Amino acid sequence: MCQDRNVQDGNSGAPRGGVYDWYQRGVKLLKEGSPAAAAALLERAAAEEPESRSILEALARAQFNSRQYAEAAASFRQIVDFNPAEDYAYFGLGLALWRTGDVEGAQEPLAIAVAMRPDEHHYVSALKSVRATLRARREM
Repeated sequence: MCQDRNVQDGNSGAPRGGVYDWYQRGVKLLKEGSPAAAAALLERAAAEEPESRSILEALARAQFNSRQYAEAAASFRQIVDFNPAEDYAYFGLGLALWRTGDVEGAQEPLAIAVAMRPDEHHYVSALKSVRATLRARREM
């Protein structure tokens, strides 16, 4: 267990260190398989640096991996809003929307991700699955 996970500044309740430290620890927690703990730490970092793409991407991944799909969709959407050339953010947005049950809404960001990176198998596979689900629903 990481010793500094629960170490906080006695005055503010904030974790020790600065935004970069929170980001680094959050990414480490995510890699170690603790996405909920990572999300909590990265949310604090994102509040301090709301336009940091690196922090937002790590936060969105942590939220997604901890099944906070609506929150992950919001974080991925923020990345797309800041930089519409982020193919991974479109992919993540599409997957997060899909997991919330918004299959129709997932189709557009996944299609954009595929248009940007047609060679990326995961993007293509996700888009095909979403479209197959939509077709199956229409045929019912």
